[in-house]
Amino acid sequence: MTIAPTLEQKPLRDTHGRTIKYLRISVTDRCDLRCRYCMSEKMTFLPRSKLLSLEEIAIIAERFIARGVTKIRLSGGEPLVRRDVAELVQRLGHNIGSGLEELTMTTNGTRLAQHAEAMVDAGIRRVNVSMDSRDPERFRYITRHGDVSQVIGGIYAARDAGLAIKINMVALKGFNEDEIAPMLAWCRDEGFDLSLIETMPLGAIDEDRTDRFLPLTKVFDDLGQQFTLARDAHKTGGPARYWNVDGTRTRLGLISPLTANFCEGCNRVRLTTEGKLYMCLGHDDQVDLKAALREGGTAGLDEAIDAGLFAKPKAHDFRIGQGEGPAVARHMSVTGG
Repeated sequence: MTIAPTLEQKPLRDTHGRTIKYLRISVTDRCDLRCRYCMSEKMTFLPRSKLLSLEEIAIIAERFIARGVTKIRLSGGEPLVRRDVAELVQRLGHNIGSGLEELTMTTNGTRLAQHAEAMVDAGIRRVNVSMDSRDPERFRYITRHGDVSQVIGGIYAARDAGLAIKINMVALKGFNEDEIAPMLAWCRDEGFDLSLIETMPLGAIDEDRTDRFLPLTKVFDDLGQQFTLARDAHKTGGPARYWNVDGTRTRLGLISPLTANFCEGCNRVRLTTEGKLYMCLGHDDQVDLKAALREGGTAGLDEAIDAGLFAKPKAHDFRIGQGEGPAVARHMSVTGG
């Protein structure tokens, strides 16, 4: 007799045959910076009453773990601006080794120095730090008011605490393309990894993204003239393709949603701080897990997750070009990096 799988055994598989192993959680849409390609200068954030509670985030995350998710990344906005994020990290960290293989975070680094040791104690072993320039004036311009020395100080504090560091750098034509090779050299010398990211058409911003779009195909060709880059089979569960740099332990990752579509192997979904589950960064289809949990408990949550997986699209619809609007209205800070 065939026994139907329990909810814990039922795989998180979409209609395109992809198994979901990776959950990204935006714990807040707020940020203490205002990066020009990510946010408008004057943002309207969700009222706190609309947010998932810490307990609700944990319940949803643990339900995904029970159903096969092995990696969770906390993001924002800036996750470290949420007051109770340390408690969430500690609770989720208890699941490492019991289904969850890795808990990570993407941060802008401004508060990393204060939180690094607690993150390590909770089970986080590596973080991604978003930093598009090490030049103080450029950094201040792109973030509208940020202090790069504070971020770099946080990076070194995190390394000293035992965290592995990966720098996330959005490649922007006419702004930081001359810094990409020096950033890679710095990462190599300091023992950090570097991921380069093409700008994505998410949300209305105050500038034309077309003017800043820099294809990573060109960037990679230029870097190949200055560094020895060998293809690396390393995988982190995300969309990056990796290369080893100059025979060191430093890896260069390329995240190219426009010039090298990575949707075929997509294994992730995204939970917003409001409780909406987005199946794709480039589509508006979503299910409301907050309402499902509050109205139907765990069973309602499972039904909503299954409905979301059924609706997961095959690919995003990102396009960059003159006259092209954003692929979706929501900003990157809503669904996280």
